Amino acid sequence: MRIAVNTRLLLPGKLDGIGWFAYHTLQRITAAHPEVEFIFFFDRKWSEEFVFGKNVTPVALFPQARHPFLYYLWFEHAIPAALKKHKADLFLSPDGYLSLSTKVPQLGVIHDINFEHYPNDLPALTRAYYRHYFPKFAQVASRIATVSEFSKNDLIKCYGITPDKIDVVYNGVNELYKPTGDAEKKLIREKYTGGRPYFLFVGMLHQRKNIANLFRAYDEFRKRSDTGVKLLIVGHKKWWTPEMEEVFLGMEFMEDVIFLGRQPIEELVKITGSALAMTYVSYFEGFGVPIIEAMRSGVPVITSNVTAMPEVSGNAAVLVDPFNVNSIAEAMLKINGDAHFASTLTVKGLEQSRHFSWDVTASRLWDSIIRVK
Repeated sequence: MRIAVNTRLLLPGKLDGIGWFAYHTLQRITAAHPEVEFIFFFDRKWSEEFVFGKNVTPVALFPQARHPFLYYLWFEHAIPAALKKHKADLFLSPDGYLSLSTKVPQLGVIHDINFEHYPNDLPALTRAYYRHYFPKFAQVASRIATVSEFSKNDLIKCYGITPDKIDVVYNGVNELYKPTGDAEKKLIREKYTGGRPYFLFVGMLHQRKNIANLFRAYDEFRKRSDTGVKLLIVGHKKWWTPEMEEVFLGMEFMEDVIFLGRQPIEELVKITGSALAMTYVSYFEGFGVPIIEAMRSGVPVITSNVTAMPEVSGNAAVLVDPFNVNSIAEAMLKINGDAHFASTLTVKGLEQSRHFSWDVTASRLWDSIIRVK
């Protein structure tokens, strides 16, 4: 069997949510199935760290697919030609982009369709591409994998996909995440916040991550709490918006918001484990990996009561209304002011995190692959 894979998001030092999904699942699947030949399609010269075994053949295809016009060229011209050349039996796409110009069976992992619900969160051309092509990708796919029951139901409702065509393949969590000792916490807090405790956000600074309301809630928290707790923001500012800028610059406690940018995984593990709480209050998520990363680290979680976040967090997080600033601020006050409550969340979170594993994710994705007809 010869499986071709879209690996364009496997970029050294730049792995984000979907990139990590591809990394962890493909690393395990290629090792577990040495009898299968895998052809990895990159959109630039690949890094050897992503060639996971002797049964992986890396191939660079032109052009670099980083813009809607280039998406079209890559998926409708370069990919079909490469699938034919390499005699692929199946095309797997961990980011959900498929080709409408091939007869090779395809499995797309569509993590969520946030753009159908909040189209104005994206630039006009990107929005137009997603809303035109993803319904077609969903229809042309032989099978679809997605990362939550919420996303499965969303695909059924929005695109009319039959339930038996969609497999739920939950995200996993990196095994590096674990509770941090007091000495390590002290070192990390000294390094980043002058020794002060901090609330943490991890993720790309996209509008749907609700960064503006997080800023507003933090300001409200600080007005009502005299403890000097900081707010750490870890993530790339690629999608930083004028609203985020305006709210940030208008904050009373702006100087206590610390931006760390993208961090290597080894450092991110320490930063996460040393947080007072994870504040992940997006208004739309297909899953929300930082929720589970924090729980596995023994860190309480504040997250939203919408989309997939209640499904992922179970009864182990404080659920808030992401559109209500006071709701978020009240949760921050509760965790900061009630050590017993925070400790209870830690215990529940550690238990909840055990339901998620990249080994299980990879196994379920393989099950989806072999169901393709």
